[in-house]
Amino acid sequence: MWGNKKPDTPQQQPQAVPQPQPGPVAVNPIIQSPKPTPASWEEKPAMSTDSLRPLSATNDRASARLGSSLHVKGEITGSEDLLIDGSVEGLIQLDERKLTVGATAKVTADIIAREVVVYGTVKGNLRAKDRIEIKKDGSVNGDLTTSRIMIEDGAYFKGSIEIDKSADKDSAHSAFAKKESPATAGKTI
Repeated sequence: MWGNKKPDTPQQQPQAVPQPQPGPVAVNPIIQSPKPTPASWEEKPAMSTDSLRPLSATNDRASARLGSSLHVKGEITGSEDLLIDGSVEGLIQLDERKLTVGATAKVTADIIAREVVVYGTVKGNLRAKDRIEIKKDGSVNGDLTTSRIMIEDGAYFKGSIEIDKSADKDSAHSAFAKKESPATAGKTI
């Protein structure tokens, strides 16, 4: 009943295996499969954890990491994306790059970057040209200036938010420069 089924198409006869021609013989021939087996991490889809930006867009960018045992006091400037897991005090300036504050990070600094993602703790003002994200376990105590903001449920935030709609802001001005109030506009003292 189950094993007595005949195939719908006639079976093909096995083809004869060609015999090697006489001549030089390779001692250890390397046999390559047409496609190597992918590693487990290669089987994942080509998307980063950032759902809006494909992995290929961030692949060509250099990335740096400050580990959880590192403590930095001073100013950090650079032209590569940065992941902080340690503690930083001072100023962080990555004008056209992404800063990620990891879950174990404790940052007491003013931050200027294209994009800021907070999983840990930040005390200081954040200015991002593109966007600021505060994840569910993230904590920010300071003022935010950005064009887009995302604060997940469970995140802690204390401060003010300024939505900056001008995408092409002049980068020659300091990000934290005091703005001229209408009362003092045009007056010389």
